[in-house]
Formats: sequence, structure tokens, C-alpha cells
Amino acid sequence: MYLETSLVLEGGGMRGAYTAGVLQYLLEKKVEVSYVIGVSAGICQAASYVSKQLGRNKKTTIEMASDSRYIRYKGVFDKTGLFNMDFIFDEIPNNLVKYDYDAFWKSKQKMIAVATDCKTGKPVYINCHQASNNKELNNIFKASSSLPLFAPVVSFRGMSLLDGGLSDSIPVNKAIHDGNKKNIVILTRPRGYRKKPAKGLKLYKRLLGKDYSGAYKAMETRYLHYNKTLDHLEAYQKNGLAFVIAPSKDLKIKRAEKNQNKLEALYQLGYNDMKSKYDKLINYIGQY
Repeated sequence: MYLETSLVLEGGGMRGAYTAGVLQYLLEKKVEVSYVIGVSAGICQAASYVSKQLGRNKKTTIEMASDSRYIRYKGVFDKTGLFNMDFIFDEIPNNLVKYDYDAFWKSKQKMIAVATDCKTGKPVYINCHQASNNKELNNIFKASSSLPLFAPVVSFRGMSLLDGGLSDSIPVNKAIHDGNKKNIVILTRPRGYRKKPAKGLKLYKRLLGKDYSGAYKAMETRYLHYNKTLDHLEAYQKNGLAFVIAPSKDLKIKRAEKNQNKLEALYQLGYNDMKSKYDKLINYIGQY
């Protein structure tokens, strides 16, 4: 295991297929780091990396995407969310593509999920191995992945949580703060991408209400924090604090993409991008 080394995983909904390809290659090469932190789709992909389940991310991200229970457009209107969270975080891991909970609990890797406190708008960093049981573990993953309109608010230990991407989309600063000297950052947008102000903020404000004003504020300023983190990443790469892997092509994948051919292409892009950078990565994390 590479100590004081982190894996930082951005979210992005179905663009997580890229991360799945990257992690598949790392699993095949048995690259194990001591610290993993993920946001939304990133923490979902991280789960199978920590449990060492080769091929599982591909099944849950690509093969399941065509299931009518996975993405339901009617969910936007009945307030259950575009993504069927009960199906994704209960039926899939417990019945359809079983998660190896035993391997997860035995892992010595630290795994952190990022969510957003709806009242304060601040990021909440949750140590997944401190979950009380398998059900709460899946609830942590659900909380980190619950983007407004796409999924409902999740209750967790007295907090009301939404997607971690609202407050800390690329948590590399948290990884550095926690003592990691080497940080492998997997992005789901190509190099050069910069986020623009969110559209439809008035609708979100009305839907979230006064009780969740923090979440609205986080959405309003998200693009500023996101772009600032990308600026930080450029500096971190220069001084050796970060090694960035990002899509070498823009395949125009939507957050709620259901086309399996497109998702397969993105998965293969991630796998091949990681393969092409593998020697440089090992050289990077092997230097202390």
C-alpha cells in the first residue's frame, strides 16, 4: 500500500464511467493507496475499488443504466428524483450486483465521502468505515450522490444532506489537509473545462425552501469554488502535490446518460488513459 497517498474522485453522474475505467486498470495493477475520498459518483466508484471487486463498477454503471428502474424521468415530477436511489443503493448492492461488504470492512484504506449540509451549505466529510452497519454505509453513499432534482434530500445523523459536489466537487484540499503528500486526482471533465454559473437557480430556491437555504447558496457559488479548485490543481501539479487524470477526449456524456455504447466508450477511454499514464503515475507515487 502507498502510504500518505490519496485518490481523489470527482462526481458527475454517469460520467463516472470514466472513473470506473481508470479504477479498473488500477485494480488490475494492484495499486492500493491509503486514503480515498470521493464525491457523488466518485464515492460510488470508490466503494468497489476499496472492496477490490474487479469489473463491478462496469456492471453497476453501464449494464444497469439500461434498466428502467435506474433513471426515471417521471421522478423529476413526483419528487422521488431522476435517479432511483432506492434501486441504486439497495437493490443493486444487496441483490443484483452484490457488494462485498466483508472486504470493505476489513480494508485498511481510509475512505471519505463528501456530502453537503443543506442548512449551512458547508461540506460534510464522512468516514465510511465509521458507519454503524451496511445500511448506513449505503445511506452515506446516497447522501453524497443526491443532487437536487436528481434525488431527494437524505437524512443522516440529524443532518439533511445533498450531493457533495455542491460544496466541494474536487476535494483535493481536504486530502492534502489530512496529510497526504501525493494525491491522484481523477476528473470527469476534460482538461481546460471551467464551470459556468448554474441555470434555473430560482426554481432550485423555491424547491429547497428556507430551511435548506445553505444548499441553495452552495449551488449559487459552486462554479466559483469549482474553478478555484482547478486553479489550485494546476499549482499542485507543478509542486508535486497532485497527479491529475482527466478525459483525453470530450465524448459529450450527459449526467443522466443511458446510452450504453456511449458509456462503454467513456469507460474504455478511462481505462486507456490510465494505461498510458501508468508508468508516470508509479514514478510519481514511488518518489518520497
